[in-house]
Amino acid sequence: MQSGKNEAQTKTDTSEKTDHHDSLRRIGSKAKAAIHLEGSYDEDGESNQLEWRNGQGQAFAQGGFKLENNKIVIPQSGLFFVYSQASFRVSCSDGDEERMGGVGPTPLSHRIWRYSDSIGSKVSLMSAVRSACQSTTQEDEYSSGQGWYNAVYLGAVFQLNKGDRLWTETNQLSELETDEGKTFFGVFAL
Repeated sequence: MQSGKNEAQTKTDTSEKTDHHDSLRRIGSKAKAAIHLEGSYDEDGESNQLEWRNGQGQAFAQGGFKLENNKIVIPQSGLFFVYSQASFRVSCSDGDEERMGGVGPTPLSHRIWRYSDSIGSKVSLMSAVRSACQSTTQEDEYSSGQGWYNAVYLGAVFQLNKGDRLWTETNQLSELETDEGKTFFGVFAL
């Protein structure tokens, strides 16, 4: 009698475990493909570009997205929301204006590029430019060495193909803020 109870209990435990595993598999298969990367820049390093990092801070990748050679590789064709933000802190002292040859505003630019085999060349998906250190009524407040804080945010929906590669191009890298949550790049499937 006891043996029958143990057998029945084992069958129940096994079916519950299987049900849980099936449920988790179904949930996992319904999860949208997504990637979110954190940016970093090392002025002393060999690379003269913004480096994207996975697996640090809030960064993650799921659903087949990969980061290869600092580019996001699209896992399947479809509609995707592509986004990125570059945050800057620019010092607007008189020394900077002299260094720049007396030029007023400092342009801050951020762009997302796409390469697709179907196109055969790189094309700009999105770009934006902001001016820092511009002459305004707040000039005295900001030019006292406190700096200008500005973020360039990009985001839009695109039809992308499997194997497409996305990357960014950013100027004024020495002025970039790379603390967690300030400079990021990501894509998610719709």
